[in-house]
Amino acid sequence: MARQLKVAIQMDPIESINIDADSTFALMLEAQRRGYALWHYEVRNMALREGVKYQGEAREERLIARARPVTVQRKQGAHYHFGELEQLNLAGMDVVLMRQDPPFDMAYITATHLLEHIHPKTLVVNDPASVRNAPEKLLVTHFPDLMPPTMITWDLEAIRSFRLEYGDIIVKPLFGNGGAGVFRIKPDDENLASLLEMHFARSREPLMFQRYEPAVRRGDKRIILVDGEPMGAINRVPAAGEARSNMHVGGRAEKCEMTARDREICAAIGPTLRAQGMIFVGIDVIGDYLTEINVTSPTGIQEIARFDGVHLEKAIWDSIEAKLSAAI
Repeated sequence: MARQLKVAIQMDPIESINIDADSTFALMLEAQRRGYALWHYEVRNMALREGVKYQGEAREERLIARARPVTVQRKQGAHYHFGELEQLNLAGMDVVLMRQDPPFDMAYITATHLLEHIHPKTLVVNDPASVRNAPEKLLVTHFPDLMPPTMITWDLEAIRSFRLEYGDIIVKPLFGNGGAGVFRIKPDDENLASLLEMHFARSREPLMFQRYEPAVRRGDKRIILVDGEPMGAINRVPAAGEARSNMHVGGRAEKCEMTARDREICAAIGPTLRAQGMIFVGIDVIGDYLTEINVTSPTGIQEIARFDGVHLEKAIWDSIEAKLSAAI
């Protein structure tokens, strides 16, 4: 694309990111290499101004953010430089990257509503309405033939019945991330009732329950899809004594190849992701089963680059550029 794109990046504080693992950082480096102008802002600095009248003339509503121009470099301890703080009209951007981490709570949901005021004239990646309607542990339930036995519920009797049927189960918070709050409950574990009491005492949200898949000891595969097409994968192997494979909690990344089953899963979900404007998606596959579809702020592209030499940030920006060109 000949013109310089203006890109606003909605993310968590850039000061604390791991520049060797953060996918947003890789996207920023590639955008900068292409000559795009970048701004950084946090969700808490957004504001939607309603349409008001001034001297009898109507003003259009504005979605604004207190943002800073930003440049980045792969240098530990000096990986970013901010320009002067300014009030940015997000409708004036070409692209907004929505990259803040979950939890997928009301603050996250509200941000998607605000971004709908500018999308698709300003391209928001991923589509904010689709993200809101597809938190990772719920979107996957639309593909039951690809999943391990799974249940989402508040009901204690249903939970007891599920455990009785499958014995060894995984309990997950529905709107968390990074493996936080995920438990394996073995058949002889006596702590499930206490765990449920603690969760439901502080939350009105249901929990997700899945049959434990022993194949996770060989790894939990993260596959990256760009506009519905599988582009690369890494395997994440749990640490000894750990049921979770997330790299946030000590999982080890390994090189891997996509299997015929992996490609079958991607072919089944790809058209839905593409139709919903999900340009950058990471799915989790354990053995033969799809366990999650991550659409909020998926990670893994830096690890894939290290193992395979494939820089998926280039494919992501190519896809974004193609969508912008098609909209002209």
